[in-house]
Amino acid sequence: MNRRHFIQTSVALGSFPLLAAPKQRRHPALTLGFSLYGMKTLKTEEALKHLSKIGYDSVELCLNNDWDAAPENVTANRRKELRVLLDNLNLKLTSLMINIKLNGNQKANIEAIKRAGQLGHDISSDNPPVIETVGGGGKWTEVKNEFRDNLNHWASAGKASESVVCLKPHRFGAVNRPLDAVWLVEQIKSPWLKLAYDYSHFIHRDIDFEDSLKTMIPHTRFIHVKDTIIKDGKPRFVIPGASGQIDYKKLIGLATKLGYKGDINAEISGQVWGQKGYDPVRTAKASYKNLSKAFEAKN
Repeated sequence: MNRRHFIQTSVALGSFPLLAAPKQRRHPALTLGFSLYGMKTLKTEEALKHLSKIGYDSVELCLNNDWDAAPENVTANRRKELRVLLDNLNLKLTSLMINIKLNGNQKANIEAIKRAGQLGHDISSDNPPVIETVGGGGKWTEVKNEFRDNLNHWASAGKASESVVCLKPHRFGAVNRPLDAVWLVEQIKSPWLKLAYDYSHFIHRDIDFEDSLKTMIPHTRFIHVKDTIIKDGKPRFVIPGASGQIDYKKLIGLATKLGYKGDINAEISGQVWGQKGYDPVRTAKASYKNLSKAFEAKN
């Protein structure tokens, strides 16, 4: 390490150790990550240090407005510093969350994809992160063709920025079933448009776990995990492992068997982080504790 790199690293890491201890991958094909969507109150650098200290392998940055990592907040110098910090914390940047919709005019969304893609390449040029988002609202039968047509714009923007865009079915959105999401990407047939899988949006519905994963996995490049409970007759998201109703060891095993190689990323819903007294670091620790056991390597 030359003197300049030493100084840059020391500044970026602050009071944390200069070099994080190498992490032992729990599974040869996968990483265990945490989404900074659940750490809205923290600076990105601080959040990354906490994740590394807890033991995570990877991270999803949230680029939504009001989050610290929104592209306008991350200057060119700061992008360089984040690249150094991620490297020295041994964290992999796997995904960028943005909040765009397939409804209506797509001009602003196209620019959002390009900005996200640029940030991803600036921070992780050797292995650019995917860009992950949900699709928006409406009744599926009424918006499916509009969504299909607008996804062409997303695919083109992904190609222009050399970044894969992943659409995630959401139980409260128009695209809320595996077959509908697969239909969309198969209409587009672009290597720059893929899917994100999250079983929390299918559980407590007439959607079988194994069928949902088998249906989506050929097009899936990113996996979110969290739990869903039924409270007062309505679905409510909770942290991964909190309900005990999703078998993450089974999910990881089946995803791997089906050929998935990527991130298993803990997402904390706004239904959780919006509660009074929410502690992002404590939640990240609890999520890690609940998920890490599922990553035990099978020999």
